Amino acid sequence: MMGVMALTPWNAFVEVCRTGSIRAAAEATGFTQPGLSRQVAALEREVGVRLLLRGPRGVTPTSAGAALLPHARLVVNEARRGREAARSATDRPTTLALGAVPSATAFLVPRALGLLRAGGGPDCTVLSRITPELGPMVLSRELDAAVVTDAPPGLPRDAELRATHLGDDEVVVIAPADHGLAGGGRVSLTRFAGETWIEDNVGSETMLRQLAARAGFEPLISTMADDLLAKTGMVAAGLGVAIVPDLLVPSLRADLAVIRTTQPTHRGIYLLSRKDRAGLDDLVAALTWRGA
Repeated sequence: MMGVMALTPWNAFVEVCRTGSIRAAAEATGFTQPGLSRQVAALEREVGVRLLLRGPRGVTPTSAGAALLPHARLVVNEARRGREAARSATDRPTTLALGAVPSATAFLVPRALGLLRAGGGPDCTVLSRITPELGPMVLSRELDAAVVTDAPPGLPRDAELRATHLGDDEVVVIAPADHGLAGGGRVSLTRFAGETWIEDNVGSETMLRQLAARAGFEPLISTMADDLLAKTGMVAAGLGVAIVPDLLVPSLRADLAVIRTTQPTHRGIYLLSRKDRAGLDDLVAALTWRGA
């Protein structure tokens, strides 16, 4: 006979997979690191297999853990939805769970949430992830919707998902403010052929390689940055140049120059939601992007 399932170990497991770190997951959940490890160990005993591997670059799920993760997310998410349903019954406002690619969380999403709040719309929580991670979270109802792009590896493809086009986004080059090409008009990407390029994720690196190949050169890429904020900081420090979406331009720091190219490329911005999720028209209107 199965025992009563405790939710806390499932939440601990989801947080470790989300953050890739026992320390970060402990901070997110309020546990000590040993306490969080005990919660994950309890789940491993419950399911009877090892779920996590600890390595030099952090914590990753085993094959069994990867198979369990979408179900664990569903368990945690449904518990959250249950709490919200109970609170709604007492006329407390519900919260919209919105995911977004990192470039959208800097300007587009905060602006949209401000518009929604001014119009008496719901409160929102925002989760920043890359597009391939956001699709499954929308599908499992962990998120109500997510702002994603069709940049490599492209939009998630699932019959239960809807992608609503919000606008198109030019890819631009950022460089230190004192860079020799700063302050002029559009330039050919070949002018950057001898530069070091800072990259922070596989999708952006793939796009850079495609753009450079089209321009006729092989880019020298440094993957020293772990996220978009680090990427912009390293460019500002003079460690290289980078490509970023126009979506990020309104929130860039003052010591960066934005340089547009003579043969620009664009990516599409979309709101991803389940086809059975209604009531997102105001959100779509607030998120519609017409360029920086």
